[in-house]
Amino acid sequence: MEDRLIVLIEHQSSINNNMPLRMLRYLSAEYDMIVDRKNLYKQKRIMIPAPEFIVLYNGNKKFPDYKELKLSDSFKSKTPDLYLELMVRIYNINKGHNVDMAGRSPILSGYEEFIAEIKKNLKSMDLREVIKLAVKTCISKNILVSFLERHSSEVENMIFGEWNMDDAIAVAREEEREEILDLIEKGYTVAAIKKHLLKQTRPATA
Repeated sequence: MEDRLIVLIEHQSSINNNMPLRMLRYLSAEYDMIVDRKNLYKQKRIMIPAPEFIVLYNGNKKFPDYKELKLSDSFKSKTPDLYLELMVRIYNINKGHNVDMAGRSPILSGYEEFIAEIKKNLKSMDLREVIKLAVKTCISKNILVSFLERHSSEVENMIFGEWNMDDAIAVAREEEREEILDLIEKGYTVAAIKKHLLKQTRPATA
């Protein structure tokens, strides 16, 4: 976008406090692609697009309209002079949040409506059917019509995959919690529980 490098992440359910570190890695990869490494050793300054880091939050948990995450918050030691910083701006784009911003962008406003349609029927219908219905409903309401008509299958697969991944993570955490409680009941010490869980995460060797 002009002279800016936009790194945009849409996170479906929760905010990851490691996002600044992840963005730093993404940015490094992007610069690697646009800069010829041979030019790094020349005296002439290489001009690069300025980065901007944005997260669009549309999860279910209560979250403010706007929040900032900084890389320096993760530094183990704090020094008076800050030599490296990266700030991620998080916008809550659930319906009813950041109304002015949504009003300035028909695409963002349409996306809010699309996600709201999905959430409305999520508890009573199959996920795949919910997504298909949301696509049809938005098209009938003249919302994101051109995009949804051309990319409906890609949108369905993307949203389906993201929601299923969230469910899988939630289930895995619940199963791990139940397993820990079971080990505690059996009299395992904290050290023994850690050793047991670590053993499960190690890949099997032949």
